[in-house]
Amino acid sequence: MTDRLKNYLHLHFIIFIWGFTAVLGKLITIDALPLVWYRMGIAVVLIAVFIAINKFSLKIAPKQMAKMAVVGIVIALHWLTFFKAIKVSNVSIALATLSTGALFTAIIEPFIYKRKMIWYEIVFGIVVVIGLYIIFNVETQYVEGIILALISALLAAIFSIANGKLIQSHRPSIISFYELGAGVLFITVYLAVRGDFDASFFQVSKNDWIYLFILASICTAYAFIASVRVMKVLTPYTVMLTVNLEPVYGILLAFVFLGESEKMNPLFYFGALLILSTVVANGLIKNKGKLKKRNRS
Repeated sequence: MTDRLKNYLHLHFIIFIWGFTAVLGKLITIDALPLVWYRMGIAVVLIAVFIAINKFSLKIAPKQMAKMAVVGIVIALHWLTFFKAIKVSNVSIALATLSTGALFTAIIEPFIYKRKMIWYEIVFGIVVVIGLYIIFNVETQYVEGIILALISALLAAIFSIANGKLIQSHRPSIISFYELGAGVLFITVYLAVRGDFDASFFQVSKNDWIYLFILASICTAYAFIASVRVMKVLTPYTVMLTVNLEPVYGILLAFVFLGESEKMNPLFYFGALLILSTVVANGLIKNKGKLKKRNRS
């Protein structure tokens, strides 16, 4: 087996794990706020161990640390709205709606990188709106979940763009350590102000502890570090196409583990397919354009 094939299979395994994140969010019985606090807290400890083993330096400029702290708060809010969306609706709704993150990125990027909006991004945006309209109309009982997932998608687009700049000058593990650490601190202060750190907050069932540890270790710390490693061998084009399978894996896993609660109106899948198709098409066109530029140079 070639090194490239091994990394490609590894990438599919990582994305499969990411798809399982939403299922774990549904299986864990505690509310979204403590769920995210535990997830981020455990992940920070595990990433700190990884940094210590590899003897990476944690020294960064105060200005960069401040930026990472802000991004960390955005990540915390993204996960809070995502898991809350799962709690009030289901995995299929949350994952399908979260796919609109590509649309939000296309809208925000031109302002951040000071470029013109591309015509096909506008077309894809219209298609995404049509897909959302279909989902809104056929799954009216999940409106709250759809709105929360949309907010989560917007937040995901913001921190993805921010990390796109940070990754150019810092190790992924260092970025992750400071961002997740800031997110934990932010939630901790919020919980402390509200007086939510009582005995009941720390009363977590055995099953929830198992699911939380899997979520924080395998689905967060391991998956993040491993995804960076495979990108050293695989092209961005291959990674982009494969990552688009995350909602598909997640929805299929939800059927297996959650059964009847994940069965949706057929029109929902049509709307979800419209959204997912724009994500794939956008990636294909962008990567084709990059390849042409490389060939010309």
